[in-house]
Amino acid sequence: MSNLEILNKYDFKFNKAYGQNFIFDTNFLKSFVDGIIDKETEVLEIGPGAGTLTGILCEYAKRVVSYEIDRNLEPILKENLSKYDNSEIVFGDIMKFNIEDIEANFKGKYTMVANLPYYITTPIIFKFLENAKNLQSMIIMVQLEVAERLVAKSGSKDYGAITPAIDYRANAKIIKRVSRKMFTPVPNVDSAIVKIDFIENKYQIDSTEILDETIKSAFAMRRKTLENNLKTTFKLSSDTIQEIFSKLGFQPQIRGEKLNTEDFVKLSNEIKKYVSK
Repeated sequence: MSNLEILNKYDFKFNKAYGQNFIFDTNFLKSFVDGIIDKETEVLEIGPGAGTLTGILCEYAKRVVSYEIDRNLEPILKENLSKYDNSEIVFGDIMKFNIEDIEANFKGKYTMVANLPYYITTPIIFKFLENAKNLQSMIIMVQLEVAERLVAKSGSKDYGAITPAIDYRANAKIIKRVSRKMFTPVPNVDSAIVKIDFIENKYQIDSTEILDETIKSAFAMRRKTLENNLKTTFKLSSDTIQEIFSKLGFQPQIRGEKLNTEDFVKLSNEIKKYVSK
């Protein structure tokens, strides 16, 4: 019995509030897991859905722990994953779990695999970016426009706070575009798979807390100059900020979206000299 047939067996109804769009093409799902996940990998899966990808992950990985918000999927997942002894399903909203409790499922480093609905994509990414200790990589399926934002270049229309926030910690790349026709039900947009590999000490950072605040501040009010945004966040004078800009070679009226990741690192390191954190 196919996974789609099992959904019908249990009279499952797709929940728009959870952004549920499932992929049942096992050949496609194997194509992006193969070569990335192996028997040494422990996997955190967010949103297993009907368990199609979960089953494939169980065949490739050492262990798979999946978090699912929709309890209506419980009998479906139980049936689909009954033959795997390296699978565990936790029901609940991943955003309501502490990172420490999530990471306690794993003996060490782990990889996240997720098909993230639009409404929760950025909050989940930031939750793990800012708090995870042992996450080594993310393989996430997201809407194409979000994927382009994650890997955007400074100054482009897609460039936002999440881009340098990822880039100073990791290398991100789009590894595959995914047609909307692959999903059931069919969404209104195409998607893409993004792979994010974390790198320790990619940049010399004096304070990640101040760097995160600097990045968020720079994009807080896009119509304002970087100086005005920084004044609001860090309570620094115009003279101090312009002194920092001059030292770094920034134009006085520069806006945040013009700074690349290295610029943000240098800026935050200078700000730290004036802010006690």
